[in-house]
Amino acid sequence: MHSHPADAPRTVRVFSRGFSRPGLFVAILFFAASLAPSLLPRAPAFQGFVSGVTITIGYGIGVLGGWAWNYLGLRAPQRGSQAQRIVFWATVGVAGSITAVSVWRQVGWQNELAASFSTESVDPTAWLVIIPVAVIVAALVVITGRSIRKLFQAIARSLNRVMPERVARLVGGTAVFLVMVFLINGVLISGLFSAANQLFSLRDDNTAEGITQPDVPERSGSPASLVSWESLGRQGRSFVGSGPTLEELNAFHGGSAEQPIRVYVGLKSAETLQERADLVLEELKRTGAFERNVLVVATTTGTGYLVPQGMDSIEYLHNGNTAIAGVQYSYLPSWISLLADQAVTSETSQVVFNTVHEYWSTLPEASRPDIYLFGLSLGSYGVESILTSVNIINEPVKGALLVGPPFVNNMWSDLTARRDEGSPAWLPIYQEGRTVRFTTLENRLDVPTAEWQDTRIVYIQHPSDPVSFFSPKLALSRPDWLREGQRGPDVPKDMTWLPLVTMWQVAADLPVAGLVPAGHGHLYTSGEYLDGWVGISVPEGWAPTETERLRTVLADRDRQAELAG
Repeated sequence: MHSHPADAPRTVRVFSRGFSRPGLFVAILFFAASLAPSLLPRAPAFQGFVSGVTITIGYGIGVLGGWAWNYLGLRAPQRGSQAQRIVFWATVGVAGSITAVSVWRQVGWQNELAASFSTESVDPTAWLVIIPVAVIVAALVVITGRSIRKLFQAIARSLNRVMPERVARLVGGTAVFLVMVFLINGVLISGLFSAANQLFSLRDDNTAEGITQPDVPERSGSPASLVSWESLGRQGRSFVGSGPTLEELNAFHGGSAEQPIRVYVGLKSAETLQERADLVLEELKRTGAFERNVLVVATTTGTGYLVPQGMDSIEYLHNGNTAIAGVQYSYLPSWISLLADQAVTSETSQVVFNTVHEYWSTLPEASRPDIYLFGLSLGSYGVESILTSVNIINEPVKGALLVGPPFVNNMWSDLTARRDEGSPAWLPIYQEGRTVRFTTLENRLDVPTAEWQDTRIVYIQHPSDPVSFFSPKLALSRPDWLREGQRGPDVPKDMTWLPLVTMWQVAADLPVAGLVPAGHGHLYTSGEYLDGWVGISVPEGWAPTETERLRTVLADRDRQAELAG
């Protein structure tokens, strides 16, 4: 006996249910919007993923709008009437025209971005990848959403047996919502963070190719060190096992170089944060760091990474008369740490700095080194927590270099919001540049007109860096950096703001922000780090011609590192 389709299991309807016309109309418009350029170039597969998710956002908004229309009892043209047919074909024409234009222009938009970023161009065959990926992603999201809806309906039907229908729907909806929140926050996210931590902790045991244990006493992990080589972690070993040699420094300066001091403590070097901070201080004492001219307390990124271009440039600038100290606080990459480790970053930065600063404060003012702070990406978040601390009011730091500040940085956001009138959001001027200045790929530190005070803070940021310019506020309001006259030099001229879509597009740029050529996105050049260090710590007698000569040397080091690796 054949069963009637109506007798089929209810769960099958998740896959066979029709589609909402308002939902489809808005989904098509959102698909067209997803093809417009964002901050960074996109490979075809990634564009397909972004478009697939955007389609489902639009579909959901359309369905919600249709439901609200019916719920409010608003009249619509009668199905099958002349008015209904006119409305239908008008919406099809509008959506089809907008989509056709976007499809036609998409490859050109991406190639304009590729040209400005010096990346590979795409051709029309990209659509053979974009469309299937978008359809698959959209289908998976819709199926997931409908499955959740079926769960809600099943719970509501069961509850309706013992309570009124509307109460049952309210209780059922609340139950599904709480279960989803628990699964996402308590299980999914925690599980992902835990799994990621375990995965990256295993990678932390490895040593990068070409890195060997240092034999000079000025390095942590050396035979003379209080910190074992094994406990430094992958990034710590790379930091202390690299950098300019005495020979390279002497070749640039013509002699008189000192062996640069690099102190580092890994997560496995001591049990507690305070013990790690104490170990850093003891290493700084052991290596003679407080007898140098420059002491840099650097906040690492998530994995414990200290960017070579930033560290090498200040050592070259001061001919090795430097000491740099860093402490690992996580195994996770920065884009994950940005979500999971903000509190840990802030706490580590403050405890390490306070421990070092307290000892430094007891030394004779005439002979102790100048203290500088450094932070890249999430590391700049840690530096801000130091700069806003009351512990440095009486004895402030000499300067701070913050690179690629993420959107969670409160001080950066406040400085940008309170910028001087007429300065753009991507290159703000605050109080005429007396203490804080902003720069980018092209050095702009001389743009502010005020005299730069003794304590100097520099932010380096790219207009195309989504790590800096993403914000949840993009969902409902146009950002200043997309307004007329405030658009940065590498922000696409055809990028526009659309509610919800722009927020999602810039969020989708975050994971690939470090995969673009240096000078764009979240990847900064050695020349930019050099400009920043020169701005806040220029040695006496240093000439602009020396900056350009050093820029060439650092660029050559970058090319050699790229070829080697």
